[in-house]
Amino acid sequence: MFKFSSIVSDSTSPGDRPFRYLSHHLLGLVQSHLWFRVLIGMVLGITVGITLGPTVGLVSPETAGNITNWLALPGQLFLVLIQMIVIPLILASVVRGLGAAENTQQLRRAGVRVAFYFVMTTTVAITIGLTVANIIEPGRFIDQALVQQTLGSSTHVIVADSTPPATPELNDIPKHVLNLLPSNPLNSMVEGQMLQIVLFAIIMGVALVMMPAEQAKPLTDLMASLQQVSMTIVGWAMRLAPFAVFGLMTQLTAKIGLSSLTGMAIYVGTVMLGLGLLLCFYLLLILVFVGVRPLKFLVSVRELLLLAFSTSSSAAVIPMSIRTAEDRFGVRPSISQFIVPLGATVNMDGTALYQGVAAMFLAQVFGIDIGLGGMLLIVVTTVGASIGAPSAPGVGIVILSLVLTSVGIPPVGIALIIGVDRILDMSRTAINVCGDIVATSIINRWVDDGAGEKPDAHESGPAMAPAQAERE
Repeated sequence: MFKFSSIVSDSTSPGDRPFRYLSHHLLGLVQSHLWFRVLIGMVLGITVGITLGPTVGLVSPETAGNITNWLALPGQLFLVLIQMIVIPLILASVVRGLGAAENTQQLRRAGVRVAFYFVMTTTVAITIGLTVANIIEPGRFIDQALVQQTLGSSTHVIVADSTPPATPELNDIPKHVLNLLPSNPLNSMVEGQMLQIVLFAIIMGVALVMMPAEQAKPLTDLMASLQQVSMTIVGWAMRLAPFAVFGLMTQLTAKIGLSSLTGMAIYVGTVMLGLGLLLCFYLLLILVFVGVRPLKFLVSVRELLLLAFSTSSSAAVIPMSIRTAEDRFGVRPSISQFIVPLGATVNMDGTALYQGVAAMFLAQVFGIDIGLGGMLLIVVTTVGASIGAPSAPGVGIVILSLVLTSVGIPPVGIALIIGVDRILDMSRTAINVCGDIVATSIINRWVDDGAGEKPDAHESGPAMAPAQAERE
């Protein structure tokens, strides 16, 4: 079988040795580093997608669609495998993570800190989004002729397919609170109601802590076995990851082309700038509270963020997020297996920031002055709507329709941004996952281990698992 390393002969001249070293180094990266294989798949996917897409136009759109559908098959298989196992994994991880707590007092302290942290960071994220959008004003750069053309051809589609839910009223709050609890957990699992599943798992985990150890052990062992089975299946799926990324990126790029991105460049750039500022905020938090330097943190999560970017699903990378938190940052399993699945469901900081930028962008396009009161309403609505939103591709658009309605912006404006939403969805998903890792690491420092001791700052960094880092 032909091997990449065989192109380098043992008889190479001294002048060729740097190239020989480079080839061996690249071969090592491809064979041992998942993140590098994913990166190669992403670059190749974008290149092939541009070739097949409307920008180059080598083939007809119909032919390109048929080709990319086949190329995207590994990606679809990857997502199906993850979606198939994510609910059992979340259930087992949360129950087992909570069941590992020493007592209910430890759970109470963790719960209060988690709630405070999630609300605080989500509020900061939406504030960053509103601030950046008000300073840059991306809506002022949009040609009104393009607006009329886009809305005129898409109004009936948006109205038919994206009817937003009614804005919740004060009298509806008790009903919404009751709906959070699953009256039928099995039905919630069938329908994929992630927040209900997480709450059900939390209730089971708390009940396990309050039971005698000998009575709780059978269920704890069952959850451990279920978690291990789930992780094994995830391991199978991860073998498809580079091919999945290649196919999905090819399909995406061939569909939207480069022209869609250039026409909305200021808007896309505004969202990216906001996400970059949010990432800087995370790096500051991880430095201050955990003692991990920004560069080390980014190196430790590079593989995770690349995969999150490629799949656009926080749920799809929950297993890798748990492993990264434990192996790279020394997070206790009782914390990681509780915070990561919960964060993938309720900690949507990147999505919250996107809602703020998109709402202000469309308000500027339509010439609507929502004022300070409208911005505060956007903050409240976004924080509430982001909690419990499915961690799946495209959910940001659904949340956005509710946010727009709450401040009187026509939801039909979604037609303007739908073309570039996929690339932004991928970017904000990576930031969402990054936020989950930061949250898990910080909560791990805030909550003691049940013996009154907290992890030391220098014990919570990437250096904790050198063997794991070398293996990956």
